[in-house]
Amino acid sequence: MAQLGTDGPTISVLGLGAWAIGGGWEFGWGPQDDAESVAAIEHAVDLGVNWVDTAAAYGWGHSEEVVGRALRDHSDVMVFTKCGILPDPGGQGVSTLRSLNPDSIRKE
Repeated sequence: MAQLGTDGPTISVLGLGAWAIGGGWEFGWGPQDDAESVAAIEHAVDLGVNWVDTAAAYGWGHSEEVVGRALRDHSDVMVFTKCGILPDPGGQGVSTLRSLNPDSIRKE
């Protein structure tokens, strides 16, 4: 375990990255089975992992939905997320926009 900063929470040295859990989106790793992803997250938590890294951009929100399902009953597990990368509506799904506008962050 490691402490974040001088007075932050204690986190496991290893966390679980949820990029691939986003599924078969244009920047993803191909289709994933959501039930298997939930089981993998639950297994990691059972082994002592207490944080998951995700982002609204991973599967354009799908990863966060799956992580949310897996952690519904695990209020002690922290979710670290990122923001600011959005799909470009005019880019046919392969272009991105960047925005740190407060309204965009809240929406993500």
